[in-house]
Amino acid sequence: MFGGGLARNLVKKAVTASVVAGAALVAVLALGATIFFALLMVLVPLAAAAVTFLLFAVVAIVAALIFANRSEAEEDYEEEPSGLGARAYSLFKQRPILGTVAALAGGWIFLRNPALATMVAAAFTEKPHGRSRRR
Repeated sequence: MFGGGLARNLVKKAVTASVVAGAALVAVLALGATIFFALLMVLVPLAAAAVTFLLFAVVAIVAALIFANRSEAEEDYEEEPSGLGARAYSLFKQRPILGTVAALAGGWIFLRNPALATMVAAAFTEKPHGRSRRR
């Protein structure tokens, strides 16, 4: 089996996320029905439906604006990683699926061409070519 525990762990996380999303959907639907039936005691059915819709629309818009502002603020303060290792770490941190695909593609290329792997390893272990002082 591919990955062994890694694949099993990923499936468990996906199932957990699906269960949580389903429970949240049921909770939101029940809340909407509760608000609608509470408003029916005061308003006509059409007005109760309209007020319930407007309430949920306002909540959705506020949540979208909060998340949009939060993501823009995070992007403004991030600095560009300087080294190749820092860039790879940043890629895995921000886009884990893309980072995994890139790592697998790189591994496949290195397996197909060992000379390329040797050149890359030499480049990583090589000291910088700056001016050195001898005393």
